[in-house]
Amino acid sequence: QVQLVESGGGLVQPGGSLRLSCVASGSIFSFYRMAWYRQAPGKQREVVAHITGGGSTHYLDSVKGRFTISRDYAKNTVYLQMNSLKPEDTAVYYCNALEVGGDYWGQGTQVTVSS
Repeated sequence: QVQLVESGGGLVQPGGSLRLSCVASGSIFSFYRMAWYRQAPGKQREVVAHITGGGSTHYLDSVKGRFTISRDYAKNTVYLQMNSLKPEDTAVYYCNALEVGGDYWGQGTQVTVSS
């Protein structure tokens, strides 16, 4: 069973930056897609960014130009670099990984953007 562990969340002022990390318990080579989702209170979970096995990336319109998803195969880790953070980015951020026959989620990490 694959486990995903997120870290890097916290409290940051508007305009600040955070880098989220998602470490997999095994190799991430088998995942054809890895993604970051977020869920704010009272709202549905939404995909923020994803990266495919081939390296293609896709972003939610509201985070384009501010967030960057990347991965490090050697560390079995996917990152989400978040810059120019806004209060509306406040949410619990979740890591997701897809492979044939498997759909895995992390436990989430809280990001709060507030002055």
